Amino acid sequence: MKSHIQTDYFVIGSGAVGMAFVDTLLDELPNADIVIIDRFAKAGGHWNSAYPFVTLHQPSAFYGVNSKELSQGRRDEIGLNKGLGDLATGPEILAYFDTVMRQRFLPSGRVRFFPLSDYKGEGVFEHRLTGQTTQVKAKKTVDCTHLNTTVPSTHTPNFDVAADVTFMPLNGLPHLSEAPKGFTIIGGGKTGIDAILWLLENHVPPQSIRWVKSRDAWLINRKHTQPFPEFFETTIGNQANMFEAIAGATSKSDMFDRLEACGYFLRLDTTVRPTMFHGATISEAELAELRRVKDVVRKGRVAKIDAETITFLNGRTEPSLGHVMVDCSATAITNDTIKPVFKDDVITPQTTRAYQPVFSAAMIAWVEANIEGEANKNSLTGVVPLPDDLDRFVRMTAANFMNQALWGQNKALRLWMREQRLDGFSKLVSQVDPDDTAKIDILNRMRAAAMPAMGKLQSFLS
Repeated sequence: MKSHIQTDYFVIGSGAVGMAFVDTLLDELPNADIVIIDRFAKAGGHWNSAYPFVTLHQPSAFYGVNSKELSQGRRDEIGLNKGLGDLATGPEILAYFDTVMRQRFLPSGRVRFFPLSDYKGEGVFEHRLTGQTTQVKAKKTVDCTHLNTTVPSTHTPNFDVAADVTFMPLNGLPHLSEAPKGFTIIGGGKTGIDAILWLLENHVPPQSIRWVKSRDAWLINRKHTQPFPEFFETTIGNQANMFEAIAGATSKSDMFDRLEACGYFLRLDTTVRPTMFHGATISEAELAELRRVKDVVRKGRVAKIDAETITFLNGRTEPSLGHVMVDCSATAITNDTIKPVFKDDVITPQTTRAYQPVFSAAMIAWVEANIEGEANKNSLTGVVPLPDDLDRFVRMTAANFMNQALWGQNKALRLWMREQRLDGFSKLVSQVDPDDTAKIDILNRMRAAAMPAMGKLQSFLS
């Protein structure tokens, strides 16, 4: 038997994006009724399935929802992130989103949450335990599943693995009961980095670790992402450095050289030129640890693994060595198709600022509540392409620059951003003392280089 409910906004997904969207909508539309569904038992989306030692790789200070702090502005006092803004753990993030749901959303009387529910299309969802189906009649549907975030524990590798190979996602590492001959980490992205750092932290000798990566990546120095006043020179100064590096570049290749030279980018091996950029953020201490692992295999993508051999798509091989094979090959976001954020009665949250999906979701909710007309809404929410290869970095950065310029022309949006925790940097810039000549000089450098940098990016795109 099918039940029927009505609402103003039907939100599919209670992950970070859905939670950030609803949090802002509650403030901006005080009378809106909202229904949220999710396939998990609790809010938090993919964090419900994350590996046990996962943390954020950017500061907790601008993650979550606008209305509730995640980190309280803490700095890590020990470890490889020492001195920088704390990185919340997976369990901390899950508890945080559960608290937001139970203490803010549901007590408002304006949010109804249906966990353990699968969306079937056409406004219908089905409860996983009872089979009960519900038809939702909504003024707007908010599809927070479009980016399709995946995690290692639910990922199916795109290569064959023989039955006699010890193969696991990195979720299984803490549960090993016997020491293996060694560990082969398959995947060159942030998940592979996390696996290696965890093994080293837990006293596995670096010579017992092999790292198989199809591509090397450019990395962002985490000290340049700190939204705190004492980091103004490194964070905002780094933005000025980036603008100037792009503006002065004579080619795309020269641009990456300049971005590395000014400190915007880091790379693991200075003798290997990266061809990938996924936006991974790393501390200098973490980078030094990773460099202790000398057995790095660069033979392309894996085709199959058996008890004796790792075979790559190009036909080259590598001995298996009896290692535990650790799958870190999952792509965090599997759908990079760009859609209009606003289309008829559907809102599809996507990134409107590079690296910041939760800020983007909150900002989209503000636009929904405060801007009239679909065309006007879409003009303020141009989708910033997700990073991948180096050409995508150019497109992403150009789109990011364009959005920032458009937002700066909207006074109401500008004022809203300045007060939002998830923004990270607008308040930091707005609070600069006019007599602080060092900081004013950094801002003037950014302004001077902004248009030349945008012009250079456009020339690279063409």
